[in-house]
Amino acid sequence: MIELLPKEMHIQEILSGKGPKFSFEFFPPKTEDGAAGLAGCVAELRSFSPAFVSVTYGAGGSTSDRTHDCAVGIQNGTGIPTIPHLTCVGQCEKSIDQILKRYVSQGIGNLLALRGDPPKSGGTGRSGDFRHAADLVKWIRRFAERHGHPDRRGFGIGVAGFPEGHPATPNRMLEMDYLKAKVDAGADYICTQLFLDNHDFYDFRDRCELAGIRIPILAGIMPVTSEKSLTRIAELAGGARFPAVLLKSFRRAGGNAEAERRVGIHYATEQCADLLDQGVTGIHFYTLNQPVSTREILRNLGVKEAREIENWVGA
Repeated sequence: MIELLPKEMHIQEILSGKGPKFSFEFFPPKTEDGAAGLAGCVAELRSFSPAFVSVTYGAGGSTSDRTHDCAVGIQNGTGIPTIPHLTCVGQCEKSIDQILKRYVSQGIGNLLALRGDPPKSGGTGRSGDFRHAADLVKWIRRFAERHGHPDRRGFGIGVAGFPEGHPATPNRMLEMDYLKAKVDAGADYICTQLFLDNHDFYDFRDRCELAGIRIPILAGIMPVTSEKSLTRIAELAGGARFPAVLLKSFRRAGGNAEAERRVGIHYATEQCADLLDQGVTGIHFYTLNQPVSTREILRNLGVKEAREIENWVGA
């Protein structure tokens, strides 16, 4: 049995109860300045009492140690449940178990299981023991049988969903089969890739219902604050559809950066308000370690904010 720190609340408990949940994604910093910036970002958004935060994982496991240290630092420093991403591309079963043991020993009880991208150095990343994210979910779910876990349910596991369609799976029927396989393997919730048209999310949610997928679905939102940033977002997301109404609004700003920023904040606020009106389980903000836009959107939505909260210095 692994020596343990106090365990994190299981994601099933985090997402249960009344009211929508708000959560934030961060990426592990590479420099001291980046660490200071992340600490400031966490401190600003912490006042909104997030249900949890998540920490990304580099292509081919390139940020494994930084992801671990960042996740443990945030959770221990703030008390916010922190969910590290874990990808399986190019990984072997032994290396994944080593990572899982390390997380258990540090009190991390939830993960976001992803296939992941091949490393930038090249290759397909298919030489490891896991071909699909469903294989990783199944391996994590069985971790308790192999090594023990403080929670009888084992790790809480999240998986990705793609309202606009997975870029590598143009067949939407097959895409849902893959998602159902991840759920059947033991996933506890779905967090979607970013989208800019809520109709895509509602269609995705309906297709999950038709496929017999009954676990919570969190809507992934990234505030877009300039027309130029749309291209960058498309690269990050592996493709994204941009509603004409948003493009028209940006172009009415006439290239004024502050006007474009206000357009983006307004659009994301309206998008989130509509999601909340339609009973979304939660909204997961892709912050890019920049708190201002997310903070403004939450304030526009009337989300309660703590007046005073201890500063956190870490990451």
